[in-house]
Amino acid sequence: MMPMEAPMALEWQVDVWLNTRAPLELSQLRGRVVLLHAFQMLCPGCVSHAVPQAERVHQEYAEHGVSVIGLHTVFEHHAAMMPVALEAFLHEYRVTHPVGVDVAVAGISIPATMRRYGMQGTPTLILIDRAGKLRLHELGRMDDLRLGMMLGQLLAE
Repeated sequence: MMPMEAPMALEWQVDVWLNTRAPLELSQLRGRVVLLHAFQMLCPGCVSHAVPQAERVHQEYAEHGVSVIGLHTVFEHHAAMMPVALEAFLHEYRVTHPVGVDVAVAGISIPATMRRYGMQGTPTLILIDRAGKLRLHELGRMDDLRLGMMLGQLLAE
């Protein structure tokens, strides 16, 4: 039986970008492996593991063809997690990779990109291959060794 073809990753919907000079679109990153990590700055698992892990990948793999994109996807405590607070959080935690703020949808607590991707919470880690296909969509903590192996496989393709 043939494996199912990986679906194309959907464009993210972002209204504010931090740590980048210009807005980023997924289509601009074709030819690179993309690690999209969805997080909230008040999420303990994000703060202790996912955000530092994503920053380490950015520092180690950017020159090898991996683009790390953070997606601040707020689905609770909306009033406490405004872009000005996120900017301070990124500075304090020394996050240098680009981070977009997921677009809020009026009357709905789940932001636009989180809904499009069917994310169940944070942290969520998504890997997109060089051709723009969705290769991994995982909720929760991802082991560093497993992530490194998967990135190596995608870079070798």
